[in-house]
Amino acid sequence: MWRRLRTRPWLQRAIGGAAAGYLRLVWRTSRVSMEPADLYDWIDGEMPVILTFWHGQHFLTPFWAKPHHRAAVMISRHADAEFNALAAERLGIAAIRGSGGQGKSFQRKGAVAATRGMIEALANGTNVALTADMPKVARVASVGVAVIAQHSGRPIYPAAIASSRRIEVNSWDRAHVNLPFSKIALVVGDPVHVQKDASEAALEAARKLVEERLNAATARAEALVGRGGGTGHGR
Repeated sequence: MWRRLRTRPWLQRAIGGAAAGYLRLVWRTSRVSMEPADLYDWIDGEMPVILTFWHGQHFLTPFWAKPHHRAAVMISRHADAEFNALAAERLGIAAIRGSGGQGKSFQRKGAVAATRGMIEALANGTNVALTADMPKVARVASVGVAVIAQHSGRPIYPAAIASSRRIEVNSWDRAHVNLPFSKIALVVGDPVHVQKDASEAALEAARKLVEERLNAATARAEALVGRGGGTGHGR
């Protein structure tokens, strides 16, 4: 029954709208800190940028953007991801549909079209955001984000977000459902640049650097909200 219902536009709109409303509640009732503290003083001069983060930390990322920032996020073509796309659009973030893939799944998952869409968005001055993980492999960066940087000439900013109160889901991506009245930390690491003529070895080096800086940003965000990586429900 769920497989039939999840494709109904009215249900997709209802769930997407409810999710957007809930995330606004979390953001507005929480105390937010940011590193670097002067991020918004200089980031406009770097735009458009590629913002990347680990899967499972993505729920509050729409709130990074200021009202004047143009932004788009890559979201899977899977039917259940339609709720995420609608929620993002309610929060002012455009959706580019597709996801990473390997081998024969690359075309099926829309990775080629989505990658082109991200590059075109950057060329038009729109910031883009995407998860860095390889498909279904948590905390291992795919080379895809480096490829987007190579062809767009734009910097990659590894980022992390953590909340003190959350539900930690037992899922492949270690997802956190953020809860209201939290302490929230947003951390942006040093940028990663990729040359247009980068070799396969250079792309692999960039991939590893993105992974290292994402892990460092995640550890710092966790420390700022007083979480040491333990499990359990919001407290």
